[in-house]
Amino acid sequence: MKYIKLGNSDLEVSTITFGAWAAGGWMWGSTDRDEAVRAIKASYDLGVTSIDTAPIYGQGTSEEIVGEAIKGIERDKVQILTKFGMRWDITKGNLAMHTKNNSGEEIDVYKYAGKESIIYECEQSLKRLGTDYIDLYQIHWPDISTPIDETFEGVSALIKQGKIRFSGVCNYNVEQMAEAEKILPLVSNQVPFSMVNRGIENEIIPYCIEHQKSILAYSPLERGLLTGKIHNNYKFQEGDHRANHKHFQPEFIEKTNALLEKIKPIAEEHNATLGQLVLRWTVERSGITIALAGARNAKQAIENAKAIAINLSKKEIATIDRYVNAFNL
Repeated sequence: MKYIKLGNSDLEVSTITFGAWAAGGWMWGSTDRDEAVRAIKASYDLGVTSIDTAPIYGQGTSEEIVGEAIKGIERDKVQILTKFGMRWDITKGNLAMHTKNNSGEEIDVYKYAGKESIIYECEQSLKRLGTDYIDLYQIHWPDISTPIDETFEGVSALIKQGKIRFSGVCNYNVEQMAEAEKILPLVSNQVPFSMVNRGIENEIIPYCIEHQKSILAYSPLERGLLTGKIHNNYKFQEGDHRANHKHFQPEFIEKTNALLEKIKPIAEEHNATLGQLVLRWTVERSGITIALAGARNAKQAIENAKAIAINLSKKEIATIDRYVNAFNL
């Protein structure tokens, strides 16, 4: 595994980071807690020391799973990245979505990052994770109902209390990042990025490079689409959000699989899967610090972790870039 420091901080994380969204089950059809715990442990055994989670992932389930998985590991040997600002238990802020929880009950989720809410959420996360501090605390989505300065004053208070080490954001544009920076230093922005979703290259990546902020790329495998295992007759479990996602419609699936066929020979040359090749390419991109790779079981987790062992030549990277650029024309 390779390790890198976030922004200009001393927080060192694994280049491949375990993404625990699917582990929470919510929006992915279901979860097997034991399998998810085994997946995290298998990742750790291969050097994946960083785990990214959030309270909303299964309404606490994902954080509980992470807490169980890291029991027995020396706390300073693992980095916990979690989030705040998505509440399903109150009706403050702006309605983000109407959805169902893991029990099938209908719930409303609100984007809310008021100071008192952040303090409360942090305490709940610490309990679920079974720890007394969080390495990176990130606002999950912008909250337009709360001034940014109020939000990050709350985060600053948590840093002073020693409950979190560093502050990051998710899904922020450059203006929002600059506003937050007036209150406290940010080390990172977690944003979507993949071969077929490169919107952050226009403004966010240049800004982060210039201001020494790390990019945490989420969904680098585009929710499994870039593994090559999704086809037009693929059957999703009930409750799996991908069934209605724009990238999982027939035309887009066909176009993506055509791209994967073109880069498949490079994967085969390295005795690697398509997913491994995609992850390795992702962390080679300018401005991308780490790739968040989700896994539902130990086999997937091991495959993701081993992606870092692929050594791509400049020629191979240029070839992949050419195909990816053509896809996005």
